[in-house]
Amino acid sequence: MAEQARRGRTRGGGGAARRAERSAVSFETARYIERNIPNFEVLTEEALEIIEQNADTILEEVGVNFLDNPAALQRWRDAGADVDGERVRIPRGLARKLCATAPAQYTQHARNPERSVVVGGRNLVLAPVYGPPFVRDAAGGRRYATMADFNKFVKLAYMSKWLHHSGGTVCEPTDVPVNKRHLDMLFAHMTLSDKPFMGSVTEPSRAQDSVDMAGLLFGKDFVQDNTVMTSLININSPMTFDDVMMGALEVYAQNNQACIISPFIVGGAMAPVSVAGTLTQVLAETLAGIAYSQLIRPGAPVIMGAFVTSIDMNSGAPTFGTPEAAHITYGAGQLARRLGLPYRSAGSFCGSKLPDAQAAYETANSLNMGLLSGVNFMLHSCGWLEGGLVSSFEKFVMDADQLGTLHHLAKGVSVDENAQAMDAIREVGPGGHYLGCDHTQNNFKTAFWKSDLLDYKPFETWEDEGARDTQALASLRVEKMLADYQQPALDPAIRESLEAYVAEKKAAEPDSFM
Repeated sequence: MAEQARRGRTRGGGGAARRAERSAVSFETARYIERNIPNFEVLTEEALEIIEQNADTILEEVGVNFLDNPAALQRWRDAGADVDGERVRIPRGLARKLCATAPAQYTQHARNPERSVVVGGRNLVLAPVYGPPFVRDAAGGRRYATMADFNKFVKLAYMSKWLHHSGGTVCEPTDVPVNKRHLDMLFAHMTLSDKPFMGSVTEPSRAQDSVDMAGLLFGKDFVQDNTVMTSLININSPMTFDDVMMGALEVYAQNNQACIISPFIVGGAMAPVSVAGTLTQVLAETLAGIAYSQLIRPGAPVIMGAFVTSIDMNSGAPTFGTPEAAHITYGAGQLARRLGLPYRSAGSFCGSKLPDAQAAYETANSLNMGLLSGVNFMLHSCGWLEGGLVSSFEKFVMDADQLGTLHHLAKGVSVDENAQAMDAIREVGPGGHYLGCDHTQNNFKTAFWKSDLLDYKPFETWEDEGARDTQALASLRVEKMLADYQQPALDPAIRESLEAYVAEKKAAEPDSFM
């Protein structure tokens, strides 16, 4: 869907029309990526079978912990698992059998139907950064995030052409009480954007609030019959499932809402240092988590997740964009496809403190491995800085611009009659040039991907305009996008019902910042 608003006066004539078109405010969102390129695979059939057998052995012999959740332990007993205290040992093959009821793909509906996404298959859905307590911009530097910052990120995500999803906790608004901030964050996603969004997982009652608010936005019956949220459930690696995350998973699964079941692993700290060992643990953990979601409700939509990075053995800090992380991401993609499940991994990962060269190198490595590994849902696809501690405004728009390259790479190479360009080659012949030929004139607008941010001007022009680096250009772009923002229409009755729900919930308990 494209909606345009023009500013000022434009004169007739082709040049004026083209200038007006270039300066128009565009709210176009690209359709989710549909890959026409092959996945990159690093594991042989033998390696895959070894990892799968070892994962079953871990579940059967070592087991996983389900903490402070007697109901979960009883569900596992009823399913045939061996429960000893809070340790659950799952007989070989049981977890895989339970996972078989999870759908291979699902549609997450947006309140604007044209922005709904299909998660799974050969599709890739891009969502922004999730979870940082700090934000950074060139003017204010690094600081604790506020609700005003959160709203700005939601607006930027809505305005970003290559982002398909509004995300969830794009930053943690620390100026709002912990027990109430999820209400404000959900309200922002529901009213400032019409793209799909994520629900709260920080406490089971907050997950229920998310379902209730979605019912006001979409209609209660629609929510029960359709998926309108995809939410992140992290496993406490190694092999531990806590009652908070599992409680949120139970709420979403019971209500037919999708969950990403994802280990959070820093290799060498929460998993073995070897690629094969980490992949084995990732598979064991996700099998147990996905199987549990199907014990709650067979057919509940889930995504197999893999958030894995390595560690700097000198400092203990996580590292990003590394070859080992790529191997694990590629391998986990192969394992997810063998299970027939959607796959979440990769993002705009970097350890840099600034949106600088280190950030760009590490992010490019991470984004490209996500595309090539067959990821279906990429959380953190833009805005990530400082190992996930910071949501950066400049890096958000830098990354969001580069997501366009993923769209174009995923198209593959066309060999239709137009793409073969034989008429152009005949027309130009030896020693000529293609700038004026018919084929170029007919295709120049769409032939090449073009950045909306990076500078390709001659040196003299660049210098005259202030010799601005990419961060400076990004700051200007943030300002322009926020100035151009126009809120999507929402039925006033729905908005009023959401406002009333938030107000009632906030009034029902005292503020808590713990």
